[in-house]
Amino acid sequence: MTGFWDSTTGFVILTVLKTLALVVPLLIGVAYLTYAERKVLGAIQVRKGPNRVGPFGLMQPFADALKMLTKETVVPDGADRLLFVLAPMITFGLAVMAWAVIPVNAGWAIADINVGVLYLFAVSSLGVYGIIIAGWASNSKYAFLGAMRSAAQMVSYEVSMGFVIVTVILLAGSQNLTQIVLSQKQFWYAVPLFPVFVIFFISGLAETNRAPFDLAEGESELVAGFMVEYSAMSFALFFLGEYANMILISGMTTTLFLGGWLSPLPFAPFTMIPGVLWFLLKICICLFVFIWVRGTLPRVRYDQLMALGWKVFLPVSLVYLVAVAGVMEYFGWFPHA
Repeated sequence: MTGFWDSTTGFVILTVLKTLALVVPLLIGVAYLTYAERKVLGAIQVRKGPNRVGPFGLMQPFADALKMLTKETVVPDGADRLLFVLAPMITFGLAVMAWAVIPVNAGWAIADINVGVLYLFAVSSLGVYGIIIAGWASNSKYAFLGAMRSAAQMVSYEVSMGFVIVTVILLAGSQNLTQIVLSQKQFWYAVPLFPVFVIFFISGLAETNRAPFDLAEGESELVAGFMVEYSAMSFALFFLGEYANMILISGMTTTLFLGGWLSPLPFAPFTMIPGVLWFLLKICICLFVFIWVRGTLPRVRYDQLMALGWKVFLPVSLVYLVAVAGVMEYFGWFPHA
């Protein structure tokens, strides 16, 4: 009994430490992603961006956090108080939970489970509930319309993302994310699967309600959409949830298509760099593209958004899945065999 208690306690302590080692840098990354976005957008628009709080404006995220913490949370009359407060917690919590199965280096995953892809599917599918609850609980027609827009958008693009991920699973022969990374030692899946790699990344923009697909927050017609009634830390949790989801999509892109922690070239100068640094570098490149797209492309119409998902991305991803399966069957190449 004592041995069981000791082993269980050690496992729990180790899991807590691994969780903190992942969540704390993630929260710091989310904070400084807001700073990086404002700096990059400032450069795109030929202005300076944050430059007052601390050297080069580096303390701006902490000033924003302090401002949000000291503001009053206003709950509208007629709103469902419990659900109103719970919705941003769900959105932010799910964005952090998904990182439990993503390996940032060899053996560096909180839960290295064999159904890691299914776990990501489940957690990402639940994300829509936080937005729907926020829109309904706010007791505002603008918030509700924004929630309906966002729900339809997220569900539509999840279908094509699902087919793309199934294509990756076929090539890797496993749903374990560590095995998917290791199967890319010869070549990254972004090369043979380039068309669906592009579809996956653009679908990630739509999943996170980022420009040019930010119609759920359309200022011109919905006045910030499902977040219109939120303030203070409840608004900050939605804000942080969006940026945490950006990092999550970048992490998924890196793991599924860009070789995870593996170096791009098998030469000594590259292989000597720690894998976690390669992983972070690839995530930073993906995040830069997120911000770059926001600074350069105009918002699309809602009918264009839905047509792109159902009439372009879904057929292409499905055809590519069938083509990859056919080629593998024809040449008898089955990685799991």
